[in-house]
Amino acid sequence: MTTHETPPAPPRPAHPWVDRYLEHLVVAKGLSEHSIVAYSTDITGFLTFLNDHAGTLEGVSDETVLLYLMHLRSRGLASRSLARHLSALRGFFAFAADESWLPGSPAALIENPKLPRLLPDVLSREDMARLLEAPDTTTPLGYRDRTMLELLYAAGLRVSELVGLTLGDFDAQAGLLRVFGKGAKERLTPIHALATEFLSTYITTVRGAFSPKDQHVFLNRSGRGLTRQAVWKGIKRYALAANVSTRISPHSLRHSFATHLLDGGADLRTVQMLLGHADISATEIYTHVQAGRLLAVHRAHHPRSRERDKG
Repeated sequence: MTTHETPPAPPRPAHPWVDRYLEHLVVAKGLSEHSIVAYSTDITGFLTFLNDHAGTLEGVSDETVLLYLMHLRSRGLASRSLARHLSALRGFFAFAADESWLPGSPAALIENPKLPRLLPDVLSREDMARLLEAPDTTTPLGYRDRTMLELLYAAGLRVSELVGLTLGDFDAQAGLLRVFGKGAKERLTPIHALATEFLSTYITTVRGAFSPKDQHVFLNRSGRGLTRQAVWKGIKRYALAANVSTRISPHSLRHSFATHLLDGGADLRTVQMLLGHADISATEIYTHVQAGRLLAVHRAHHPRSRERDKG
């Protein structure tokens, strides 16, 4: 987790409407730079398609949007990627309609492609314990990394939320983190005593070894805030060292946090609040994970299931 990487620059908007929309996303919606890059890339792709087919934004219809989605499908994009592109265009065209640049949104009535319900990858408690213990806490880098892993699992943080933490976001006495999630939405998240101890010690006795140059909690060797990519590379490296058997992703610790809470008896609404989900349907996917695990245990251990397998 030592690399300091600069996020890619967004493609230059090829139309003033796009420029205004991206400015709106930054100022009014508070989206991150990475989100702006993603929106800009998707919308610029649509502009390229229009240019190749002698079309204009002013003349876009729902048929144009459908043709573009068919074009993306022909290039091999899966339903999930198509849905992301359509979502970007929906937001853009809704803004254009609100600004009276268009009489209405040509993407408003187009249905999302059918999406598979993907279950998140969840680490077992044993894999999680090995992953947390993988960093060498006798070194500043190792102690920093152990603290980050503890926080990701203790609070269910997104990696972007972790790297965005500043010194003023931690209340050591109360054991609370102030977290800014998607759309700059703020929430207070409790962390357990062990994570509080790691974070307090890191801030007071370890962080100075990185020669801080800004207020971010977690710093690279240059004393500046880490990137999401750097943290993700570190997680993969530690998972490999810990011989974690589960396929791991940047959100694996967040998924494990939610699933382990539900396994322990937490209610869905509480987990929703802790994760910062605006809609409980986003949290309900973890009940599917839980149900699948219960079914596997039942089949493995119920005597009638075993008798059927023998037969």
